[in-house]
Amino acid sequence: MMAVKYELIKTCKQTGARLGRLHTPHGTIETPIFMPVGTLATVKTQSPEDLKQMNAQIILSNTYHLFLRPGDDIVKEAGGLHSFMNWDRPILTDSGGFQVFSLSNMRKIEEEGVHFKNHLSGEKLFISPEKATQIQNNLGADIMMAFDECAPYPADRDYVKQSLERTTRWAERCLKAHQRPHDQALFGIVQGGMYADLREQSAREITALDFPGYAIGGLSVGEPKDLMNEVLESTTPLLPQNKARYLMGVGSPDALLDGVIRGVDMFDCVLPTRIGRNGTTMTSEGRLVIRNAKYARDFRPLDEKCDCYTCTNYSRAYIRHLVKCDETFGFRLTSYHNLYFLLKLMENIREAIRQDSLLDYRNQFFEEYGLNKPNARAF
Repeated sequence: MMAVKYELIKTCKQTGARLGRLHTPHGTIETPIFMPVGTLATVKTQSPEDLKQMNAQIILSNTYHLFLRPGDDIVKEAGGLHSFMNWDRPILTDSGGFQVFSLSNMRKIEEEGVHFKNHLSGEKLFISPEKATQIQNNLGADIMMAFDECAPYPADRDYVKQSLERTTRWAERCLKAHQRPHDQALFGIVQGGMYADLREQSAREITALDFPGYAIGGLSVGEPKDLMNEVLESTTPLLPQNKARYLMGVGSPDALLDGVIRGVDMFDCVLPTRIGRNGTTMTSEGRLVIRNAKYARDFRPLDEKCDCYTCTNYSRAYIRHLVKCDETFGFRLTSYHNLYFLLKLMENIREAIRQDSLLDYRNQFFEEYGLNKPNARAF
């Protein structure tokens, strides 16, 4: 019996977009879905009650950070992440690999694993595929990720080839080390950089290991969005139809739409909360920087088409005042709105797939959001 099972409901006739359900020990997720990121067992400034109110179906927590603080042993003693953070819906934990490579400038990659320095204290640490798997078994998430090496962009072909082959060997070791397959699903990660033939090699090797789900890693690492879409187009057809597909680290509205159109089911990103804490919000008409002086006497909601808690109760002028004064409540309001905006976008995407009208919806959204203009960018 698999801990997590993907059910394909429908494929959009206009595109390769998939409508599905992901059944987990803590509930069923309607896909395509965006996952808010709760790095340290909390989505910054949001309570579990806030997340339920905005209908977040699943959240992501970070293996590397929870290993450092408070320690996976403490989380295990608390009864696992769900109990520790009072969240009874599904949780996904990443492998920690991306943080080891991106946060530590003092690291050494070996076949056995990665030696690195704690980015907080400078302490020397080591994570292997077995250790990453053990940490995630202790955390107790519904979905956990195999430990992988995320190649940077740009990277030369030989390096990317060695990297993806190491990722395959590490994936095999993660499977062997996995102690809780009955209630935790381990997903494999496809690497291969921007090289179509290497993506094909990685997909072939990783899918041969028969994971219950697959992630596409090594994208959204600085490459142009056109290139990311090109890689997705050649990679998703290589993944099984009957298993979930997860594009890691993507969260801008245009990238979510483009990813779904290319057959992706799951996404995560810190973008909505990170830009929210900087006073930037997503609206139906594009990005809105609430710090700007022109909103000082603007008593309209952030987005007049939005019915979230923030837009129903507070004005641009008030939110601007809070953000300018570095009041935490201001960051909570902007972050809440941004998360709600993306979750509502995914809800609308699911309905458009149901109606076989996803391309029409994308074109309408891009027009209203201002993404059809030359050199336009979401963020």
